Amino acid sequence: MQALRRPHAITLSLVLLTLFGALRPSPAHAQRRRSARTATPAEAGPQLYRSANFHMMTDLPRDEARELLQRLETMHRLVAAYWGRRNTRPIEMFVVDDLSNWPAERLQQMDPQGLASIRAQAGLTMTQVISNGKQFASKSVVYAVADHGTPQHEAVHAYCGHAFGNAGPVWYAEGMAEVGKYWRENDKSVGASEYVIQYLRNSPIRPLNDIVNNPLETTGDSWQNYAWRWALCHLLGFNENYTKRFKPLGLALLAGRKANFWQVYGTQAQEIEFEYRLFIQDLEPGYRCDLCSWDWKTRFRGVTSASPTVSRIRADRGWQASRLQVRKGQTFRYSCDGEWELAKGEEAVTADGDDQGRGRLTGIYFEDYELSEPFELGAEGTFTATQDGNLFLRCGDAWGEIADNSGTIKVELTLDEEAAVTPPEPQSP
Repeated sequence: MQALRRPHAITLSLVLLTLFGALRPSPAHAQRRRSARTATPAEAGPQLYRSANFHMMTDLPRDEARELLQRLETMHRLVAAYWGRRNTRPIEMFVVDDLSNWPAERLQQMDPQGLASIRAQAGLTMTQVISNGKQFASKSVVYAVADHGTPQHEAVHAYCGHAFGNAGPVWYAEGMAEVGKYWRENDKSVGASEYVIQYLRNSPIRPLNDIVNNPLETTGDSWQNYAWRWALCHLLGFNENYTKRFKPLGLALLAGRKANFWQVYGTQAQEIEFEYRLFIQDLEPGYRCDLCSWDWKTRFRGVTSASPTVSRIRADRGWQASRLQVRKGQTFRYSCDGEWELAKGEEAVTADGDDQGRGRLTGIYFEDYELSEPFELGAEGTFTATQDGNLFLRCGDAWGEIADNSGTIKVELTLDEEAAVTPPEPQSP
């Protein structure tokens, strides 16, 4: 959660006295009191830990504090590389494990709103910004409880305050703070908490416009709203169909320019809505939006001759275009050539999959932005189309486990002429 304080424009030279000198924590006084965690007397009470981009006052045990500082630096490196702007000064943080470990003089250093947020087991970032219209100076201070990834979430707000003087509208600011909280180096997979994933999968789909254009939603409103904002920002940030537009949109929002989600993505509204619903439906730990990006470019055709329709299906991707357009009642023969592996070091299997059915070639029909129920195929056989649509195929595996798959299978599909449906003869009156 963030709170932005933007004083009236004054000369920037005043900032050094009024802004950058404020809220400086003095050296910590050790207090020998038991916290919720076991701590040695030397570690009891809040201590100040420093790194290149963070000055963190916390009552966490020394090892945990240093580990958190390392995670914060990793997160900062990732978000700074993504947005292409450095943090202008160390981010000051109060991270609380147990308030009973904090002496009264330490609590008095905290902003009352920040302390209230900690008492509510949440977090708050206070950002002061002074601008003359062309330049700005800013200072952010983070107040956070030590668990649930709250320090990382708030640190993203603080970074944005220092780097841009702004965090953007609520949906973007809170959504990207959640994305940043979960980011891991060289890892594009879903790392959201299990309770967030289960909430999203078991709830009615929140319409996109309710996320990006809802004036009633505010920062700090509810973790459920944060979950939907995260889902949209994660999808747009990692899905190959939308990521190229998402970063420029975000930079425009952070710069305070007039930018609108629908102006940027209006021509892709149906595609985003479809992939957003599919993402929520299949969401699980390890899910990769980049590997599951929908193929909107491949051309499909109906059967016009005995020549086969050929596609190559990768084991490490989601639904992939077969290139075959079917009509309800048509029967097709299919045959597969090749093998794929479902994990490094596992024995390769054919399109029939293993003895548990993992790795079996699976199909689905796409028609007018709706999907049929998936159905199993295999290495060879026939199937009869249950509806009109474009046929998509994939290697049958858990959605969160396809990233370590490897191999490609060649699939040939031909119309079964013997089983072809012929129109009934007209009946005599």
